[in-house]
Amino acid sequence: MDILRRLLPLALLGACCASAQVIEFESGGLKYQTLTRRGVTVMYAHLPARVRQWDILQVAVSNGSPSEWNVQPESIEFHRKSGEVLRADSANFVVKSLMEHAGRNDVVRMVTAYEMGLYGMQRFRSTNGYEQRRQSALAEVSSARVKAAAAASAIAFVQTKLKPGESTDGAVFFPTAGRPLGAGRLIMRAAGEVFEFDAEPAAP
Repeated sequence: MDILRRLLPLALLGACCASAQVIEFESGGLKYQTLTRRGVTVMYAHLPARVRQWDILQVAVSNGSPSEWNVQPESIEFHRKSGEVLRADSANFVVKSLMEHAGRNDVVRMVTAYEMGLYGMQRFRSTNGYEQRRQSALAEVSSARVKAAAAASAIAFVQTKLKPGESTDGAVFFPTAGRPLGAGRLIMRAAGEVFEFDAEPAAP
């Protein structure tokens, strides 16, 4: 009986993990997929705006576990059906490139698309994401031109340490030479788990 009592919690944990499944929903005009493992929830949606060489996803992570976890854009991969594996560019590289090369229309279009999706999400409230980064960045500059660049840079999903109960969000940039990602599989590693989603082509 003692052995059974010890094994039962493990069996229940295994059953819970095995039953974890991707849930799909629409919010703010975007189609989201979400998956929870070990109390950590990852959700994503394809943004309609494509900027320069990147196709962009909106990713949000919420830590409902009792542990502290690091999340980072470099842990996200897109596996195309052709077998090609695309890795997200780092936030530093994206921000630097946007500052140097993106035109004003690129920045406005990207910020508008991201905010429409973020503020339309009813199931997620970020404690340490884009809105907090944007307010912090805008508080430090006065030039209108620099403010636009700062707002754009705040969008990028950055490496973040999430304490229990915290959440974050950001845009993940896949280098596609301006072409759509297409169908494939999105994979993110976080909290010692692998989060996998079947990705369909974005609507034109």
